[in-house]
Amino acid sequence: MSLLGNLVSQVARRAMDPEDAQRNPVNQRIDPRRTGGLGDILGSVLGGASQTGGYNPRQYDRQPDNGFGLDDILGGLTGGGLTGGNQRGGVNSNAGAGAGAGGLGDILGSVLGGQRTKGGFGGKGMLIAALMPMVLSWIKRNGGLSGALSKITGMGYENQARSWMSNQQDNDNLDPNDISQLFDENEIQQVAAHTGANDVEVRQGLVELLPEVMNQLTPSGNLDNESEANEEIDQIINQLSSRLGALK
Repeated sequence: MSLLGNLVSQVARRAMDPEDAQRNPVNQRIDPRRTGGLGDILGSVLGGASQTGGYNPRQYDRQPDNGFGLDDILGGLTGGGLTGGNQRGGVNSNAGAGAGAGGLGDILGSVLGGQRTKGGFGGKGMLIAALMPMVLSWIKRNGGLSGALSKITGMGYENQARSWMSNQQDNDNLDPNDISQLFDENEIQQVAAHTGANDVEVRQGLVELLPEVMNQLTPSGNLDNESEANEEIDQIINQLSSRLGALK
């Protein structure tokens, strides 16, 4: 499985869950605060006890998920799990777990596009799915993995950046009030409008998701995988853009 395969598969399966909106409604009153590890929003999506095998952020063997994996997600999408029965022109049948990053972009695009055709988003799973492209695009805009980490370090968050790369300690997340130093306010408002979340939840989701993405892209605790990580980000963004563009 690719570097981000396990993370994207967990996010996609939760976003596809029809009970997600009811179980984890957005627009709740939450206090924006710095959190550790997976945090509240991301933890509820990735650490749910109902998920097969749970989610282990420190598991870096990249083995295919023997429970509910990418192939199962693709089957649910093409079988009408989101957009209704006889869906044509659905997900690329070759974009299974073995297809790597391109397949991940196809999955994210189909999840987001499927909810778009239904006229609304719902739940924390869909919020995290919508934030994933935003986080990946930010990393790319800042020069890839090493450039993004250098930017974080240059802002005075060296300890946080170090924890994000480590596979021995929990992520030391940023304060949500500082997220505007990284992400454009218009982007935050757009995600809030499209998902039904409020801007507090969007900021909280970003400060939890960005460290976990960085964590998954640095499985050895260093930048040895940088070329692979940057290539995977490019593939996901390109495939995602193609998928969502076709649905406009």
